[in-house]
Amino acid sequence: MDVRAQVSVVFHLDKCIGCHTCSIACKNVWTDRKGAEYMWWNNVETKPGTGYPTAWENQEDYKGGWVKKGNSIELKGAGKLRAFKNIFHNPNLPTIDDYYEPWTYRYEDLFNSPEGDTQPVARPVSLLTGKFMEIKAGPNWDDDLSGSPDYARKDPNFKNLSQAEQEALFQVEKLVMFYLPRICNHCLNPACLAACPSGAIYKRGEDGVVLINQKKCRAWRMCVTACPYKKTYYNWSTGKSEKCILCYPRLETGQAPACMHSCVGRIRYLGMMLYDADLIHQFASADESKLLDLSREIILDPRDPKVIEEARKNGIHDSVIEYAQRSPVYRFVKEWGLALPLHPEYRTLPMLFYVPPLLPIMGMSEEGVYESLTEGLFTDIEQARLPIQYLASLFTAGNEGQIREVLKKMMAVRLYRREETVGDLGAEAVQKALKETGTSREQAEAIYRLTSLANFEERFVIPPSHREEAIVMLDTEFEKKGTGGFGFRMAVGRGL
Repeated sequence: MDVRAQVSVVFHLDKCIGCHTCSIACKNVWTDRKGAEYMWWNNVETKPGTGYPTAWENQEDYKGGWVKKGNSIELKGAGKLRAFKNIFHNPNLPTIDDYYEPWTYRYEDLFNSPEGDTQPVARPVSLLTGKFMEIKAGPNWDDDLSGSPDYARKDPNFKNLSQAEQEALFQVEKLVMFYLPRICNHCLNPACLAACPSGAIYKRGEDGVVLINQKKCRAWRMCVTACPYKKTYYNWSTGKSEKCILCYPRLETGQAPACMHSCVGRIRYLGMMLYDADLIHQFASADESKLLDLSREIILDPRDPKVIEEARKNGIHDSVIEYAQRSPVYRFVKEWGLALPLHPEYRTLPMLFYVPPLLPIMGMSEEGVYESLTEGLFTDIEQARLPIQYLASLFTAGNEGQIREVLKKMMAVRLYRREETVGDLGAEAVQKALKETGTSREQAEAIYRLTSLANFEERFVIPPSHREEAIVMLDTEFEKKGTGGFGFRMAVGRGL
């Protein structure tokens, strides 16, 4: 057992209002500079939709993540040999059109234009070329356009839905959307790290944050190809790759990351978790149907005496163990089983988890009055406006049963609180819902409290920084096997 610490995050999608305050906070702190204009380390996407960069989930084009090969895994579209083959042209890299060409406006035209019969305007100017341009796209170009044929209908997650199911989503009375905020997942098995020929990408020993050493980066851009979430960016001005650093300077001083501190909906939770690094290769190489369960199993119980003993042997400070025991992320992911990784089939073992949205039931409008398709106040989750298959494609590698379990538990908590506050559902019906999901009344109350009423200290449990006790993340055997000429360190089958 090789116990290590990992700072982890949960986003509660039922609470996200799509205000983009998180994105602006991150932009103002980290990417408001030359070469980073198009970068959004934090972005909020409308789902169904194509996202940013366009259709980033389509790995047939972008070739991100890992693929299973025999009893092991290999990078899908990046690596040592491919770096040599694609040194002058990488067909799997997103282009600026897949993101957007950043622009500003020539505001001086509003004041300096000669007198005329028409109102002067500030024309858009490219921040890349300095030339006038026509604006055709932006980082949230499909924001709120759930019914748009240009965006929502091209969502890669529709692949498992029939044509009839897809068309039903775009009927006005059934139109549905939710928001999906995204940052770097700081994975346990990061494909970007394994793909970097220069060895510039590494995981911090004390908290698992994935960073890029700007002095070592040589602009191979294999990390951009390898990351299936497309959360590594190339700075065209500095010639270096950049990515979300989880605001580690803020974490080291006990502050929440900028995107989380500014979150209006209070959807974000951050805490430390302990995991067994010895299991990474085995679990990442498992059959697709087992990936979600294994992504939870690799997380260890911070109260287990054996785990505590092994953690101490690895130099993990007692204060970190104590904070891991109070982690809200551990409760959502491991204890309650409500939070799920985004696209576990990419095999990166992401450490950003999502509580899926419990969308309203289906309904219809007659004579301007909205009516639900059920006699009671709540109905079965099978009648939710967003198909189970769609959520399964996002969060459970297509396993619909695992999504149903989460949604049923969320519904059970909703029924419990309705009975507690209004008392119109009946104790027997509520008890039945709780029993079916294996949820006690105490647990339902705890889920409600942490979801709805949690204060700052409960949502962000940030341990004291112990940089001086950080462990080295590369073992001798792995380094020996993975090191080659030209400074390459290839991590096929391993993400450490």
